[in-house]
Amino acid sequence: MHEHTPPAGKADANANANANANADAGIRDIGIPHAGTPGTGATETGTADAAGQPLAGGQAAATEEPGFGGKPSAGVHRTGKGPRGSRRGATRLPGGKGRAASIAGVAAGVLILAGAGAVVTAGSLVAEPASSRTVPAAKAAVPAGASVGVCPGPARLLEGTDAGTDAQFRPESATAATRVSAAVLSAGGVLPGSRLAHLDGTAPVEIAKDPGPAPTAAAPQELLAGVVADRTVDQVNVVGANAVANQNASAAGAMKYTATDGDLQGSAAATCGQPSNDQWLAGASTTVGRTSVLALTNASSTPATVSLELFGGRGQIQAPGSRGLLVAPGTTRSVVLAGLAPNESQLSVHVRSAGGPVAASIQQSFLRGLTPGGVDYISPGTAPGVRQVMTGVDLQDPAGLASLTAQPGYRDAGPALELTVPGASDAVVEIKLYGRDGQHALPSGGVITAKAGSTTEVSLAGVPAGQYTVAASSDVSFLAAARMTRGLQAGQPSDVAWAASAVRLGSQHVVPVPKGGQRQLVFGVLDSRATITYSPITADGKVRAAATADIAGGTTASISIPDQAGGADVVGYVVSASGDAAYGSVLVGQEGRNDVSSLAFLAAAAGQETVPVSLGY
Repeated sequence: MHEHTPPAGKADANANANANANADAGIRDIGIPHAGTPGTGATETGTADAAGQPLAGGQAAATEEPGFGGKPSAGVHRTGKGPRGSRRGATRLPGGKGRAASIAGVAAGVLILAGAGAVVTAGSLVAEPASSRTVPAAKAAVPAGASVGVCPGPARLLEGTDAGTDAQFRPESATAATRVSAAVLSAGGVLPGSRLAHLDGTAPVEIAKDPGPAPTAAAPQELLAGVVADRTVDQVNVVGANAVANQNASAAGAMKYTATDGDLQGSAAATCGQPSNDQWLAGASTTVGRTSVLALTNASSTPATVSLELFGGRGQIQAPGSRGLLVAPGTTRSVVLAGLAPNESQLSVHVRSAGGPVAASIQQSFLRGLTPGGVDYISPGTAPGVRQVMTGVDLQDPAGLASLTAQPGYRDAGPALELTVPGASDAVVEIKLYGRDGQHALPSGGVITAKAGSTTEVSLAGVPAGQYTVAASSDVSFLAAARMTRGLQAGQPSDVAWAASAVRLGSQHVVPVPKGGQRQLVFGVLDSRATITYSPITADGKVRAAATADIAGGTTASISIPDQAGGADVVGYVVSASGDAAYGSVLVGQEGRNDVSSLAFLAAAAGQETVPVSLGY
């Protein structure tokens, strides 16, 4: 922190030159002149003026000596006879007095330097200057970018593939159909430019044209919507919406797959996921008859390198081929999880990408002998935390489930909660179920220990039939998801769905709703009352009048979604919540069939985002 001061007794000509450098580095800053060096304009016998002219005493003016790089060195003067002169930093006097004066000047310089060293040393005892203290990172505004949602492609059966290679598919059943619906909200009375297109950008469907310049403050504030309703698709699609007035667009999409024949009969729905560099998925299975295929989609223009962390019932799985998976821009890479973690009845996947963000989902299907056991898309839930909430968990009659799960091959046909603890400490987890009429006790007691670094399944058998919100809490971070099934007869087609952990509801969530079948908005409130406001979005681009639901704490409420509102098809909702923490999902079924699907709400669009910025090296 401090420059070295030459010791007394070594202040010869070379030491004097070194002292000049030290003066520039630290001593002159505290106002102490360097002996024999006219860095402050002083010489032994006189002072030169600013122009370098001789002053009183008739002394010759000092001249500047070139420094490093040929530039004059500040405060260094060259005097003496001949072209070389003296480098002692003092003007030589005539006659025999020159040597005595020079020695006196050097001695005085030693004393002054010693004093300067004392002052500098004393300075180390005081507090550090403010510039060296740690200060909080300042936050800088990030320009809003386009909102992107990646809709998974249709469910397809696997063809034979080698373990660890990308999945190959064969055509699905003749009755299979996949459709996408999407909605985008206006900002300041203006709809953002938005579209639905294939992953490679082809076959675009315009939702709203680009409005051009940002709206003024006097623009109308009426809430409008742009929609794509029930559009048939045959591959991965992307919903994109541009920012308006440096605000992220409120947009969301959902896809729905249905089939009434074949091994993949049932229904499966998924929200069009937002790409991320870090996400968690829970609920996969790789035992006999269960197929789980992880789809990694890169909708950006930057290559993504993906690494997977796998957690099973016996601990974390170190799988060759799970790291460094390259996903090129505008492509989807499918990974058969049985090739990485075979014979795992409960499996969670942590997806991390470097470079471009990816959208991740797991297509899962069940085959119980020759009987189709359901199909579903597992979507990412919230990151591990000390509290996880799943809502819209629809449970069947407990007696019928007990009879079914006792049959060979049907053990996993019952409802369950899956807990994953990625850390090094076990988690003692308290589980609470909130139904329509309040809290219900879990037959197992509601407090379990989930092992560190592994996945634990908790049965929800014995809970009365109905719709529930499941809340789990611990002092250790964990991941959670809830499984629900539909169908109580062995040998008959059934279906399965996973409810991922949900985000707390805020303001203006865009909730797309797939067309057809039985559809419900399900809300759960944990502690005290919450007020939910929901406004239908119709296919004609209108946001209809809002309705309000006041929901008591510790309960779950469901609202049936009508086919139409104001004479137009309902394709979504704008949902806001106030009061205590509330959570929501969309529950989808089919009349007369054992189909079931669950759609978690996406987080509301953020305003102008900020990120912490630290300066350093």
